[in-house]
Amino acid sequence: MAKMIIMERDGVISHRQEDDVTTVEGWDPIAGSIEAINRLKKAGYLVTIASNHSGIARGYYNEEVLQEMHDKMQRMLAIRGASVDGIFYCPHGPESNCVCRKPKPGLLFQIARQFGVDLTETPLVGDSIVDIGAARMASANPVLVRTGNGEYTMQHFPEALDVPVYDDLAHFVRETLRRR
Repeated sequence: MAKMIIMERDGVISHRQEDDVTTVEGWDPIAGSIEAINRLKKAGYLVTIASNHSGIARGYYNEEVLQEMHDKMQRMLAIRGASVDGIFYCPHGPESNCVCRKPKPGLLFQIARQFGVDLTETPLVGDSIVDIGAARMASANPVLVRTGNGEYTMQHFPEALDVPVYDDLAHFVRETLRRR
C-alpha cells in the first residue's frame, strides 16, 4: 500500500488570506512548500490536498478560478518534476451542512476510496482546528503547522496541543523523511 500525505492548501502550501484566496495572482506559495512536496514525491509518497473553498458558495470566485490556482501550483511543481496526485475540495458554505466540508471527514473518505489508502496510517497536515477535527473523525493522523492559522489554533484550541506541531510544511517533510 502506498504511503500518502494529505494536506490543506491555504496556510500549509500557500499563504492564507483573511477569508479565502480569491484570485490566481493572490495564490502565493509559502517558502519551501513547493520543494517540500517535490521531496515527498521523490521519496515515493502520494500527495493529496483536502480543502474547504466556501468562497465559491459565497460568490467570491468560481470553480474555473479555483482550477486556475491549482494549475498554477501544478506548474510550479512540474518545473521540479513533481505534481500533486489529487485535489479534493468542498465548494459549499458552512451553513450547507454537507459531509465534504471539514471538519467532517467526507473529503478524507473520498481520498481513501480513490487511492486505496489506510487513513490510520495517513497524516493530514493542516493549520486549523477543522483540519484536526477532520483527521480525528476519519481516524487519520492530525499534524499542525505554525503557518497560516497554526499559531492561532495553538493559542485558542487546547485540543490542538496534543497534535504534533511543525514550523511549516518543509519542517514536517524533513522530519518525516528523516524518520523513514
